[in-house]
Amino acid sequence: MDAQGRGRADDVDPADQWVLNPRTGEYELRLSPSAPESSVPGPRTAGPRASGRRTTAPGREVPPQRRRRAEPEAPVPGRRGRRPEKKKSRGKRVLLWTGGSMAFVVLVAGVGGYVYLKHLEGNVSTTDVGTAGSSSFKKDEAFNILIIGTDKRTGEGNEGYGDKGSAGHADTNILLHVAEDRSNATALSIPRDLIVDIPDCETTLEDGTKKVIPGTSGVRFNQSLGDFGRDAGCTMRTVAETTGIKPDHFMMADFNAVKTLTTAVDGVDVCVENAVDDPKSHLKLPAGESTVEGEQALAFVRTRHAFGNEGDLDRIKVQQQFLGSLMRKMSSSDTLTSPTKLVKLAEAATKALTVDKAIGKVGTLKDIALELKKVPTKNITFTTVPVIDNPAEKVKATVVVNEAKGPQVFDMIKNDISFTEVEQKKKKEKAAVAARLEGEKSEPGEVRVRVMNGGAPAGSAQQELAYLQTQAGVSKSENAGNAPAEIAKTTLEYAPDQADQARALAEILGLSGAAMKPGESVTNAQGLPTMTLTLGKDFKGAGVKLDGSVKKPDLDTESTADQKLCAS
Repeated sequence: MDAQGRGRADDVDPADQWVLNPRTGEYELRLSPSAPESSVPGPRTAGPRASGRRTTAPGREVPPQRRRRAEPEAPVPGRRGRRPEKKKSRGKRVLLWTGGSMAFVVLVAGVGGYVYLKHLEGNVSTTDVGTAGSSSFKKDEAFNILIIGTDKRTGEGNEGYGDKGSAGHADTNILLHVAEDRSNATALSIPRDLIVDIPDCETTLEDGTKKVIPGTSGVRFNQSLGDFGRDAGCTMRTVAETTGIKPDHFMMADFNAVKTLTTAVDGVDVCVENAVDDPKSHLKLPAGESTVEGEQALAFVRTRHAFGNEGDLDRIKVQQQFLGSLMRKMSSSDTLTSPTKLVKLAEAATKALTVDKAIGKVGTLKDIALELKKVPTKNITFTTVPVIDNPAEKVKATVVVNEAKGPQVFDMIKNDISFTEVEQKKKKEKAAVAARLEGEKSEPGEVRVRVMNGGAPAGSAQQELAYLQTQAGVSKSENAGNAPAEIAKTTLEYAPDQADQARALAEILGLSGAAMKPGESVTNAQGLPTMTLTLGKDFKGAGVKLDGSVKKPDLDTESTADQKLCAS
């Protein structure tokens, strides 16, 4: 926007305009007649706001706006003078969970307000990834966001970092899965040196035309971005090809976000077991705990040679510890009660943020932020794709998926299974089990059930039927074909007088109380009432228990966001 379009934005301190309402616990935009008008376009109202005092209840008023400071501490809401073209990704992209989602969560939770959120939307760049992701965001479903960081060396003050000639590879990658019930989340790091197959991918060029970039096999994961013009949609498709988990959306942020966000919250606490003096990243820290911000915080997340075996996998562990600490600092009372810090966080995050078009609107970003805020930090698990050294190499430089552990980790995420013990979920399940599973059980030979396929692989109903009849003793069972619609979770519907049969079948199949649906029975060919077992997308094979009681593999790297750990 040019100078004429800026209005009087330079005269406004947005932090002074957001005032805590003690009755609601939220921050509200407050303007007085003597205060300069905000340059951010949006609806204006008459009445209490115009007088400088806001009535919240009969006989009670919220104090008028405080006096402006001589030098604003927070960025002014308003459009910047120059914006890069939205389709292009700018800057070194690292640690997006830091730079984007958590900062936005904190801002929306503490500040809110349509006008300011609309301003923040103007900061965000977008990329069209086509069918690589979801076309919209749904608040009542589990979702996956791919967080990408590249090694492209651009951006003011970053001339000394990264590879000057790089096209911008996917060097830092985190697949963030948020559970449907928002009780937990999993942040799965994907090593840049993981050997993968990159599929063909369609990209949208600057002129709006489409181009299909051919895939390739047996290459590093980081080549899924940048090479031959591959965009974030290609990286999303590579994740789906490698893990079987389709990302719904992506986010990228330049590494300036690490500097500005840590400065905005007055530093992040980190811990190292041994003193660090790394000439490559210029990081110097004493043993024990320290507080880092700005350039020092960036050096901490970039450091590789000071930790472990000096490899990328060890750096991933350090980055995960750093993110957990930053998340705790962002959600602390010192941050949530400071309008100045909240505005600084939001400005820094959104200016560094690039997302897919489906989530680039203000309403969608607000929805995502509020959904992310529901997840307790103690139930946010950081882990890494299980890998082993590439057996095809004599000099070990790359890794491949550990086939003994990797598929199980991927399945847990696909099936929305938590890596942590979620107390709330366990309590709900316990109540359901107590109400539906306790009581007398019929003999297997007395159980009448028809089996339907409601989203499991083709042939699953017949396979489960064969198991029931030949191994479980449920001889009065039949195949009822495909269900009218696909479902995510396997269910057993039964009439109240069939509860003893339902409990018996639940014990055989490992059905949880939540999977049991009291309702109505149907009549079989002999005119007898029959229960209906509908196999959902969570069906894992004939005879495999369905209660979700999966024992996760022993992982080399695993921590939660509430843990304070020391890098070594």
